[in-house]
Amino acid sequence: MTETPRTSMSRTGAGDGTEARPPFYVTREEEKRLRAQAEVLVPSLVVDQPSTFDEYVRQLMVPPAAMDLVRKAAHLRLAAWEVQAIRALLAPPVHPPNSAAAGPAPGEVGLLRQILVKKAAEDCSHPPYIRVACTGRGTYDQLAIDRGDAPADPWGADYGSPVVLEIWPAQHYSPMHSHGDTTGIVYCLTGRLDVMSYATLDWNAEKRGLATLSPGMCAWLSKEHFAVHKVYCPLDGGPRPTPLLNDTDDFAASFHVYLNEDETSVEEHVPAVLSRDVFKYIHETKHTEESFTTYSDLSWSVLRHAMTRIAAASTNR
Repeated sequence: MTETPRTSMSRTGAGDGTEARPPFYVTREEEKRLRAQAEVLVPSLVVDQPSTFDEYVRQLMVPPAAMDLVRKAAHLRLAAWEVQAIRALLAPPVHPPNSAAAGPAPGEVGLLRQILVKKAAEDCSHPPYIRVACTGRGTYDQLAIDRGDAPADPWGADYGSPVVLEIWPAQHYSPMHSHGDTTGIVYCLTGRLDVMSYATLDWNAEKRGLATLSPGMCAWLSKEHFAVHKVYCPLDGGPRPTPLLNDTDDFAASFHVYLNEDETSVEEHVPAVLSRDVFKYIHETKHTEESFTTYSDLSWSVLRHAMTRIAAASTNR
């Protein structure tokens, strides 16, 4: 049985919906218009099983390189035990009734929640999300080892692949950013994601369309199409969220692949380094264009160890 994602009032509107708020800074009426606009974009922004002739034709115009990535990801899903383990690793601290406690000591929350807290302290411009890559090592791998969530030498085979798993806590989002000259996909594995496409990389850029991804649906991008976007998880942020951290274990997860122009096949080896490319983004509060060197918060092997540990503890209860 598939769980129905829990959603809350979108950050895009409040009250009567006339106030533009993060993450997309549009009113409810503008949101409706942008959702309708996304449904007629040519080529289609979203790849899914088409149900009409028009959808089929618009998806037929998606470039073959992007469609090849979509086909190879088509059957990917997170297993039920993996979803539950990630929930446990993301869960906020449990406060006693009527408690005003601000937060727990390190180690009293799961690994992913502790990483979110650290990232929010380092960058207060937007609510953080988590990048997990199968290439190289992650910034917080050692934290996982120190906590006992992973063994002293947790790294297995390095696949040399430009593949990233991104974990989006409910109500958290990315800044507007460009993937430059790459061709790639954003494939929803679990939960729900909103993707806003922009015409250019500029705070005041034209918004081209707003699409929602549910599991099995995919947004794509290339140098010529949809290279600039912002991603947001619209699920319920919980009873006591702050501007930077939610108060729930709800999340969405997406699978990302980005290929440079000279990489026409994922069979071609990509060097195993922590930082693979540099993308540009718009700073959420300064509204200026900045550069971002890509990195991983965790390596997949470390996250896998942490999830397995949670699953084993649940089984032994």
